[in-house]
Amino acid sequence: MTSVRQDEPVRPTQRDEVAAAGSELIGGPSGRRVLLGASWWTPVRIIALVALGMFALGMVQKLPCYNGAWFFGATSQYTHACYSDIPHLYVGRGFAENLVPYFDRIPGDMQYLEYPVLTGVFMEVASWMTPHSGTMQHREQIYWLANAGMLMVCAAVLAVCVARTHRHRPWDALLVALAPAFALTATINWDLLAVALTSVAMLLWSRSRPLAAGVFIGLATAAKLYPVLLLGPLFVLCWRAGKWRAFGAVTGGAVFSWLAVNLPVMLPAWDGWQKFYTFSQERPIDFGSVWLLISQRTGNALEHANTYATLLMIVGCGAIALLTLYAPRRPRLAQLAFLVVALFILTNKVYSPQYVLWLVPLAALARPRWRDFLIWQACEVMYFLGIWLYLAYSGSGDKHHGLPPEGYQLAITLHLLGTLYLCALVIRDVLLPDRDGVRRDGADDPSGGVLDQAPDVFVLGRQHHVTPHAVPYEGAPRVEWGPVQD
Repeated sequence: MTSVRQDEPVRPTQRDEVAAAGSELIGGPSGRRVLLGASWWTPVRIIALVALGMFALGMVQKLPCYNGAWFFGATSQYTHACYSDIPHLYVGRGFAENLVPYFDRIPGDMQYLEYPVLTGVFMEVASWMTPHSGTMQHREQIYWLANAGMLMVCAAVLAVCVARTHRHRPWDALLVALAPAFALTATINWDLLAVALTSVAMLLWSRSRPLAAGVFIGLATAAKLYPVLLLGPLFVLCWRAGKWRAFGAVTGGAVFSWLAVNLPVMLPAWDGWQKFYTFSQERPIDFGSVWLLISQRTGNALEHANTYATLLMIVGCGAIALLTLYAPRRPRLAQLAFLVVALFILTNKVYSPQYVLWLVPLAALARPRWRDFLIWQACEVMYFLGIWLYLAYSGSGDKHHGLPPEGYQLAITLHLLGTLYLCALVIRDVLLPDRDGVRRDGADDPSGGVLDQAPDVFVLGRQHHVTPHAVPYEGAPRVEWGPVQD
């Protein structure tokens, strides 16, 4: 088997017309004599600093709320589009009263903290850094700052991991660092913790360390439910490649770390521990979901939306599995990870604005094309503005300041269409691997770890798989991937 991989990083300004045009702001595309990595300013460090800068801009965007909109006025935090759960839950979930998450009951209807255990630990640690004296407004401000500082570390981890996952394509992580939705939503909630842990898992898998990758998938799942979905793509990819030992290691690592985090809470405080799962199950259709769109348009309450969503998710996962086993070349892990998480988002009963963080790093690895990424991001920014203006409209009484239901339905539609657009392009790349920008140089699966350049042992429709090599793309040399084994 041959390879056309080179030691120097792939330069997006030479491959992507949008990246080339955008580079004019800093002097234009890099030339062939540019010295990459010859100084302290390596691609990874540049990307990490850019990500931290965008995170800081996101904090600045929250200033109107920090200075008063969180505390005064019913809808001002919505009209300024700077809402965050963090300061409100400092009081609402008992942290201000030193209540212990999951063990102590919370006054009100919620009873217990409705977040997974590792996120609860994150919230509790931030409360330890918050003074328990002074006005409640000041304490909530400090609590938000403490969480923002910890989430900034998560942002740096995310940027570094994405930059290193594809060894020869570090600049793809610039998509993450410069994503507008990343800056706008990073401090709304605690999702960035799970996203950072998932990015570590992806990096470790790309380095052929399945057990360590599984440990971080388990930790990420202990912070948010969605990372467990990555085990599905890994299952079908390892099935096709016959890498059962690697799949067993990643699954075992995930189960072990998830239990290590959850058992110390699950056993002594079962009622508090299960609150996240019961709340997710019982939660009615909510903001941003396709079910809310249908309900508002038809007037049907969709009482069985839970069943519909579950069935759609099962059918969709089956379709992704068939796509994986039938595709002319085994899909890349990042492609399938993006598709399965996007499917979960599209079928879920709720779509909070910060859920876009789940997809941002996966999109950068699955489809590193600036035009398509920015089209999707534009749709997400429109949804971000739409939900806050809709809440302003709903909370302003007869004044109706904000976006009416019809406008919010349009924002939901844009979010759904933008995500479907990116999914369609990823599926096209899977079916036509010569159109995949990552593979155009002859690479197989830079984030695949043990799967990278591995021969297939199980394929559906084998009669259609007659070329065990990369189809040349725009003059690129042919690269042998290895024969399909009988």
